[in-house]
This record gives sequence, structure tokens and C-alpha cells, in this order.
Amino acid sequence: MSLRGAALVPGSCGEIVQGTCSGRNFLVSCPVNWYSRVTVSIERGIKTTVYPPGCFKAARAVRLMLDALGCPEFGAVVTVSSSLPVGKGMASSTADIAAACYAVAAALGSRPEPERVAEIALSIEPTDGTFSPGITLFDHVRGRVFEVLGSPPSMGILAVDFGGEVDTLEFNRRPDLPYLNRLNEPELAKALALVRLGIEKGDPWAVGEGATISALANQRILPKPGLEELIEFATRIGAYGVNVAHSGTVAGILLPPGRERNPHLIGQVRQRFPEIKAHYPLRLTEGGPRYPGNVRCKTGEKKRTFCKEAPARGRSVRPGGAVWSETG
Repeated sequence: MSLRGAALVPGSCGEIVQGTCSGRNFLVSCPVNWYSRVTVSIERGIKTTVYPPGCFKAARAVRLMLDALGCPEFGAVVTVSSSLPVGKGMASSTADIAAACYAVAAALGSRPEPERVAEIALSIEPTDGTFSPGITLFDHVRGRVFEVLGSPPSMGILAVDFGGEVDTLEFNRRPDLPYLNRLNEPELAKALALVRLGIEKGDPWAVGEGATISALANQRILPKPGLEELIEFATRIGAYGVNVAHSGTVAGILLPPGRERNPHLIGQVRQRFPEIKAHYPLRLTEGGPRYPGNVRCKTGEKKRTFCKEAPARGRSVRPGGAVWSETG
């Protein structure tokens, strides 16, 4: 008999802050209402994981979570549904990997701690903090820092992509990265203090100011053409600030909720910055998993529940593209 589980985990619009503190990597997550959904059907007695083309990382996460939960004798069929852009700094891989972990746990009736999911994710690649509920401060390379800062203030984000792709693994291998991060540490300390205060007080202006400081500091590491002009434009239209994908290609205009979908505002942005390749109206949201379908209440009664925010949208990638067998 097979057991089935499903979970959704949000992607991100870059990060609110990213850099180092005393040489230790950290980022502050920026989860948004755009999700990867992973469904697994697991069965005892097989050692095979069937997964969609291009979804090896999710399949690896499934195998590692099965082993971590004491079920090495189980195999799985994995389905991934996501339209998060790849190579843009929108945490598409983290969303796939974390959703795969939570889906396996759901199939087995377990709710893993975020720290366990982080350990598995980091064993595959550097990871965002969107796997954890709330807004997190997280060492995305080694996992030595993990702190939930709190719930996000209400905020819309108009994400804009200026084109191109960045390979996260290659970015984190840059030999000049530690030196450049050290140069940025004074500015990043101020940025982090503002964001901490903003989350504690529910103040989007403080969060936006901290994000903007971090975005400008990152120009030393991965410059985005026209970022200074975008920040000037955002200030004129009354935005809270601008954040970026520090190892990606997107930037986010941080706005009062609802303005991210304003057609006039979007038209202004596209007219002022014709080099923008794509835009995405999003909302800052809580990180962590959502579980669609039936859940069992404490009373034992089954109750139907749904993700209250936008589910993973766009193409659905179905299994059958690859088979990966492990014997241990």
C-alpha cells in the first residue's frame, strides 16, 4: 500500500538582507505568495525514486527525508508543480527541496522541525530560509545561524527581472566573495538592525530602509544595472524601499499592499525601465510549509483544509522523466 503526502513551500523575491557578520554568512528571507508544490507517493519494499525531468534535487531530498525518518526501505514517486523562475534568485530550488521534505513527512504522519529540513537542504546546496515559518535570519551556506525574527509586516512587492541567470553554486564559490562581504559588513549591520526593528514593530518603512541599504551594498558584489535609478523611482512613488536577489537577477519594489497590482504603477515602471524582461506582483508572506487536502484534527476527525494563499501556478511537471535507484 502506498502512502501519499503533499506540501507547498513559498519561493522568494531575493532576500531582505544578505551578507556576512564577523565572516559568518547570513540572509534574511523574503518569502512571497508563489509556491512550489510537491506530492509524493511512497511505498515500502522498493528502492526507486521516480521524479520529473530537472527535479533531481527534490528527489534527493525525498530520499534523505525517508532515511532521516527511519524509512530507508521506502521508495517514492515524486510530482513537482512550480512555475518559479530558475536562476533568478527566487528560491526555486529551496522551495522544491523543502516541499519535498515536508511532503514525505506528511505522508508518514510527521511534522519535522525546520532545523531538520535545513540540514537536508544544506546537504544538497546553499539554501534560502523560506523553509521556516516567519521571516528568518539564516546562514544559507553552513546553517550555523538560524533565528526566526517574527512575522512579516503587510507588504506588496512588485518584483522586476532585468534578465539573465545566476548559478547559485558558482556564485558562492567566487574566491573574492569573502573579501567583498567583509567590506560590506558595516553597512549590513545597520541594515540588519533596521530590519529587526521593523519586524518587531511591524514597521514596513524600517524593513524597506534596511533592504535598500543591503541592495546598494550588494552592488559591490553583483551589480544590477539601473538599481540606483530604480531606488530613486521607488522613493518618488512612495515605496518603502527596494530589495534584491543578492545572488540573482530580480529586484523588488516594496509597496503598501495592493499597489503591486496597480496597472498605472506597473505601466510607469515598464515605461521608465524598458530593459525589464518580466514583472511579478507578489506579497510578502510567512515562510514554512502549507499542507493541502485532508488533515487529521486533534479529535481524530478529518477536516478539509486548503492553502489560503495563491497555490503554485503555471505548468505542472509530472513524473516519468527519470528513475533514480539507491541501495543504501
